[in-house]
Parts: sequence; C-alpha cells; structure tokens
Amino acid sequence: MVLERGALVNQRYRIIEILGQGGMGAVYRAIDENLGVEVALKENLFTTEEYARQFHREAVILANLRHPNLTRVTDHFIIEGQGQYLVMDYVEGEDLRDRMERLGVISEEEAVQIGAAICDALTYLDTRTEPIVHRDIKPGNVKISPNGHIYLVDFGLAKIIEGNEVTTTGARAMTPGYSPPEQYGTARTDHRSDIYSLGATLYAAVTGHLPEDGLARLMGQAELTKVRVRNPKISPAFAAVIEKALEVKPEDRYANAREFKEALLESQRNRDKVTQQEINQHLSATRPKTSPAEYVRTLQRFLPIFFQKRWFYLPLWVWGILALFVIGSAIWLPSRGTSPAMSVSPLAGTTMPFPMVATPSQTMKVTTFQPTGQASLVNTSTPTFLPSLTPLGGIVAEETPTPTVSPTPFGGSQGQIAFASNRSGTNQIWLMNLDGSGLTQVTDIPEGACQPNFSSDGMRLIFISPCPDDSESYPGSGMFLINVDGTNLTPLPNVPGGDYDPAWSPDGNWIVFTSLRVTNRPRIYLMNTQTLEVKRLSDEFSRDYQPSWSPDGTRIVFVSRRQGPTDLWVMNPDGSGQQRLTLSGTKINASPKWSPDGKLIVFTQALKPGGVPNLAVFSNVEGKTVEYGFNLGPTPVRDPVFSPDGLWILFTSWPSGRNHDIYLIAANGAVKTQITDFPSKEFDPAWRPIGP
Repeated sequence: MVLERGALVNQRYRIIEILGQGGMGAVYRAIDENLGVEVALKENLFTTEEYARQFHREAVILANLRHPNLTRVTDHFIIEGQGQYLVMDYVEGEDLRDRMERLGVISEEEAVQIGAAICDALTYLDTRTEPIVHRDIKPGNVKISPNGHIYLVDFGLAKIIEGNEVTTTGARAMTPGYSPPEQYGTARTDHRSDIYSLGATLYAAVTGHLPEDGLARLMGQAELTKVRVRNPKISPAFAAVIEKALEVKPEDRYANAREFKEALLESQRNRDKVTQQEINQHLSATRPKTSPAEYVRTLQRFLPIFFQKRWFYLPLWVWGILALFVIGSAIWLPSRGTSPAMSVSPLAGTTMPFPMVATPSQTMKVTTFQPTGQASLVNTSTPTFLPSLTPLGGIVAEETPTPTVSPTPFGGSQGQIAFASNRSGTNQIWLMNLDGSGLTQVTDIPEGACQPNFSSDGMRLIFISPCPDDSESYPGSGMFLINVDGTNLTPLPNVPGGDYDPAWSPDGNWIVFTSLRVTNRPRIYLMNTQTLEVKRLSDEFSRDYQPSWSPDGTRIVFVSRRQGPTDLWVMNPDGSGQQRLTLSGTKINASPKWSPDGKLIVFTQALKPGGVPNLAVFSNVEGKTVEYGFNLGPTPVRDPVFSPDGLWILFTSWPSGRNHDIYLIAANGAVKTQITDFPSKEFDPAWRPIGP
C-alpha cells in the first residue's frame, strides 16, 4: 500500500511525494516534523523474512558510515503489521541512469569525476575496521546533486567482512552487465567486485551500451567490445583504465579503489599529449607548401610543448616563425587595447542595478612573485601597458605607476595565510608565512577542521568541524572560535543539520554562515558574536550558500540556486535588498570574495555541473555589470581570495588532477606561483588581515 501525500508516519515524518516504488516497498520524500528537515524514507513491506533481515542490516551498515560521498541514516523503526522504515538524508538531483537517459552519453571528463568520487567512497568502505563491499554499483545507485556532488546510495545488497567471516544483507543478487563473474557464485566477492561494477558503470556512461556479461566472458562465450569501438571520442588512456577494471579475474583488476582512482586521474594528465616525434612529423609534412594558415596550425600544434620547456628540440626555421609571431603580436596587441601579460576575456555582460561604488575604470596591476616571497613590478625597458575594466567589458591600455609593497605586521614580507591541511593525518587548520616559513598547526581536533576565516584584527579564527574532506557542504558540522596561537577553543551553539561557510564581518560583531538547519537545504544565517542570537537571512525556500562580506560591511555576496541557475546574489546584512548579480545561464558559479576596495568580486565558474571550475571576476562600472574569465590553462580553481592590498589572489588548485595545493597569482591572472608543495591536501586558504 503506497503512503499518500500528507500522511504522517511514526508520528514524525510527513510524506511529500513518492520517489520510487517496487514490489517490496517504496521510497518517499518526507519532512521530519521534529527537526524541520527533508529526508528520504525507505519502506519495506515485510514481503519476506529474509528481506526484512536484509533491510535491517542495511540500516545497521549505513548508520555507522560518515563520508561526503555517502548518505547518512538517521532513524530506523518498525510499524507492526505494516513494515519497517529507514530514514536517510534526502539528496536532491538525478541519478546517473536518469542523466544517461537525458544526455545519451556523458563526457569523459565527467565520467572521471564520478569515478574518482565513488572510488573515494569505496576506499573509505574498504579501510574500515570491518570492510564493507557494496555489491550493487550501477548508474541507478549513483546520485548527482544539482551542484555536482556525487553520492553512492542503496546498500541493500552490501556485505560486511568480519575477520574471515562474511555477513551479507541477503542472498546474492546480480545486475546483468554490472555484476562481476564472482557475484554469480563462481568465487567470493570482495572490494575488487565493486571495482568491476564501477568500471561497468563508467563504460555504460561514456558509450551508451552495457559491457558484455562478465560470466559469459569468463566462460569464453563473449568478448568485451572495446570502449573506443563504442565511442571513438574517448581517449586511449581512459579506455584502457575502464577495460582493466572490467577484467573477469579479480586479480587482473586494480588492487583497490585508491589505485583505480589514481589511474583515472592519470589518464587525464596524459590525454592529448603530443610527442616530439609527432611534432617533427607534422612539420615535415607541411614543409613543401606552407601557407599562412598552415603556419598558424603548426604553431597551435607545438606551442603547448614550447610552454612545457621542450623548446630546445625545435628546428631553427621554426624559431624564425616564432620571432615573426612575437614581433607581430607586439605591434598588433597594444593597438587592440589588449595586455600581452593578461589572458582575460569577457564571459557575459548585462545592465542591472547594483549599489556598489565604482570608478570609471579600475586598474589591475601586474606584479611578479619571486621564490623568496618578495613582490616586484615587471621590469621592462619600455612602458608597461596594463588593463583596466571598462563599462563595456573591454580592455584599455594605460601606463600604471609603480605600487609600493611594504611588509605587513604578520609573518613574512607578504603576510601570513591560514589554510586546511591533512598533513597530520586529519584535516586541521595551519598558519604559514607566504614564503613558506613559520609553519604552525593551530587545531588538533580528531574529527578534523577546515574553512578558516580571520577576525578583522587578525588575532582570532573561526572554522568548522567535523571536516572529513574538502567539500561544498558539511552536514553535521559546527562552528568554532580559536586564537591564532591555538588557545581558547570555543564552540559556537548550533542545531542539528550543519553550519559551515563562516565569515566574520569587518567590525567583528557578526558572523554570516550557511546552515542546513530546519529544512536540510542550505540557507544563510547571521549570528551576533556578543549575544549569539541567530537570524535567517535567506528566503524560506531558497538554496543559498557561501556568503562573503563586502569590505565596508554593508553588503553580503552569496551563491544561490533559488531560480534554477547557480548565480551570484547580493543582499544587505539584514537580508533585505536581495538582488541577482550574474546571469550565467547553465554555468556554475561558486566561492565569491570581495576585493579590498569593494569594486570587484572574484569567484569560480564551471561551464556545467561537475565541470572544471575556472577563475572569474565580476565588475560593475557605471551601472554595467561584466563577468571576466581568466585563462589559466588546465588549472582548476577553488576558494579564491584577494590579498589585503588587492594585488594578489590565493586559491586552491589541483592541475595534476591528484593533489590539492595553494597557489598565488597577480590580481589580473598573471604570474601563477605554487605556495604549498606537500604530498598532503591543502585547501581553504585565508589571508590574514593587516593588523591595526
């Protein structure tokens, strides 16, 4: 019997809608009226005693799991004569099966991101004291939230490995095409079974076809159709990774999920790599008749190698072409009003009201960052032409005076930063001078800590905990205050749900933050630091997050999905005057931060959900708003933040696809410099303010 909309289950859970239905029960979206949060209510109608045990076992397994790529179980109960129920986090969005039906196939880039996220979840399951094997990975059990976060769901067929014993939630079950041969009973299933199923899921996602059945292939009755036969657009490296995961013998697959993830990421680092032999062959083929268009194509082919410092292999005649190219660029670019030192292109422009003071043009200065941590202007024998943002979004060449860079009261010559790092084994807050000296651990919390934000005087930090990983959402987290020397750790009051994204107001009297309280949807709240009184700023049904104060404390910029797209919005500190700033369509905006003069907002922008985030800037001049994208090459960007003098931007990046580190660039996107270089993950950078 299907529960009707509005029904109250167990005197607590109000049914909103049915999400799915089968012969053994259904899954509903409901409201927990005790806490006011949305939940998923999974129902088992007591069809068999065996399935009842399986259902209860799923509840036991999930209730003890805490990982960003897994949903949580918050309740389990039985209603006599009716059934048993499992209450879980509700994840908005679509599953991979729906996504494949909507798009046909997904991109290789998105498949790698999905695979890496599920591998993280599998690594967590496999490294528990009692390892867990999911045994039912398939597109329908991979959930993708609107902001691109990926979850592995449905542990109905999972088993726990307890020493040499195996505890299973039910009888073996197979999903043709996705289940490995051993799941049919040919051998014992283990973590390598999940690797096979994930490989089959990615195969189907990028080809639109199921791989041939594993048992049939093991018995010699079928052969696997190669990935590139199904989809020639897939790179050979990525195809090889998927095919290795689909080996019929467990010992021929990846040894564990961590190894599988590294192979997926490595396949993208090697993608489209051009060898020197290919370059020489291409140049030889074009040498007899070389038109101007062919010269351009040749340059497009070997310029990436030039910037990888392989220039010394090039023939001498190519240097002649390069010299002509450089001379021509030097003549042509200034006449076009474009700075050779800056790769910036307008993404979009629109006219809309925005109560922010701005001058007709805001000059962005180009500086270089030396390994010693000293900042200096570009030293040129001719005047340096630097870009200014104009009302129409163009670039105007103008000569810029030399700025004076003086030491700050904290740390090295360019100040001190706080960031999160797992170098100690768990994510903790660390301090470091920008030149790499003065490395100090501030927190030591077993559950982890991240998202540091300084008080205006630079003497205290606010952060969140628990912090299992670098994520966009932190269910169950709370906010804490601590002195920069690690003393006086103080928890701030919270309620069930999760508080994160804390930002201190410039006057120190308020903290704005994101919370999942009441509705389990992210909304923005304001806390008085003296009375600890909390006020909701977001509208009741909004999905808002990542707030940031303007330098004068009169405005708050934030990310919102209230009207579908993920755009930047702005509001007054009391929640009034909410206005949409960007009109980015399907692009995903995130992590907005103001410049010190309040005239620019730096943020990240991905072309689509799950896409690579790039650095962008929002500007308003004379009532015209413009978004600028920075071309930093294959450099994903997260958590950008201006320096106190506005000349630099810190951000998190992982250009190799593997490790997260902190990077620094000039405020116009030039002179990228890596600040941290550790095998651990560093993220959430925050620049310590200049003291009074």
